[in-house]
Amino acid sequence: MNTLRNKVQLIGNLGNDPEIINLESGKTLAKFNIATNESYTNNKGEKITDTQWHNVVAWGKTAEIIEKYVTKGKEVAIEGKLTSRSYDDKDGNKRYITEVVCNELLMLGK
Repeated sequence: MNTLRNKVQLIGNLGNDPEIINLESGKTLAKFNIATNESYTNNKGEKITDTQWHNVVAWGKTAEIIEKYVTKGKEVAIEGKLTSRSYDDKDGNKRYITEVVCNELLMLGK
């Protein structure tokens, strides 16, 4: 059982161009979202597609590869871990965000 861990694998398409942030420390951060689709047939025989959006962040070399080669609409496979964090917005309200911290990326398609 000790081999189980927080692991996420997704295949989807980028919904926008990645936002690249170069930090003062010299590290590179890439932020983007991907859409995953699941299709099924409902009880009326209609094909239904359910799209889920996932926030993704990548650091270091992975972020640099994303900056060079990945753009809106590209299909990618990612692997990483699920993280949750909170912050206070400009009005003082606590906000929560869940994102995938990507440590591996595979570019798919053409």
